[in-house]
Amino acid sequence: MNYDPTTTRRSVIRRVLPNGRSGWIAAAALSVAIGLSGCAAATPSTTAATPAATATPSATAGHGPAAAGGGSNARSGAAAGGASGTVSNLTTSGFTLTTSAGQKVTITEASSTTYEKGTSSASVSAVTAGASALVLGTVSGTTIAATQITVQPASGAGPTTYTPSSAVPFKQGSPSAAKTDGQIPANYTEGSGTIQTGTTANTATLAALAAYSGGVVDRVVKLSNGEYEVHYIGVNWPHHIFLSTDFTVVGAN
Repeated sequence: MNYDPTTTRRSVIRRVLPNGRSGWIAAAALSVAIGLSGCAAATPSTTAATPAATATPSATAGHGPAAAGGGSNARSGAAAGGASGTVSNLTTSGFTLTTSAGQKVTITEASSTTYEKGTSSASVSAVTAGASALVLGTVSGTTIAATQITVQPASGAGPTTYTPSSAVPFKQGSPSAAKTDGQIPANYTEGSGTIQTGTTANTATLAALAAYSGGVVDRVVKLSNGEYEVHYIGVNWPHHIFLSTDFTVVGAN
């Protein structure tokens, strides 16, 4: 159901689902239909396409509260991605999403935003203060122009080839030591790859968020070997999450 900016949101406080790794891949990937993409490398790859399908500010119904706290190392324009967390600061045009690592993300909604509660279609009224939500859309820093919002996403672990470490929350002036989980694709070079859009970007985003909760996905690229790299911000670690050709998480650094 489309978003109506005049709708009065209910302020019912719902019980927040337990934080932790959540696997929304199977359920959410079947329903996503987003054509968004972007880049977050320090130097744009020569193979990366210009993100022509990203949403512009005029496509949103307005802006919610400014993001506060946490940090972002994004250095690109708007990109396909998403985040999960707890809803607060509801307005008629958006809300604040606080991730499990404490990163605050500004969510803006538009008439084209779609809603789900679990695996069922829902309306904007499903988004209430205190609810657990997964947001997919166009990411610019720590602001997401929402294309799809899933309230109370199914819990569980996403597919990985190893046991992921916990994401390290962002702390100003205290970078985390270099660390690697799993296996990094051979010959990987930061900034390489072709930017992905639509269902491919959304499925990779869901897989990355299921393995590492707490941050914000702001870019998905396909590497030359057919695997994927997801850029992660809003946490000290990880910054890059790697997926196989079938969207299984294989490593992070």
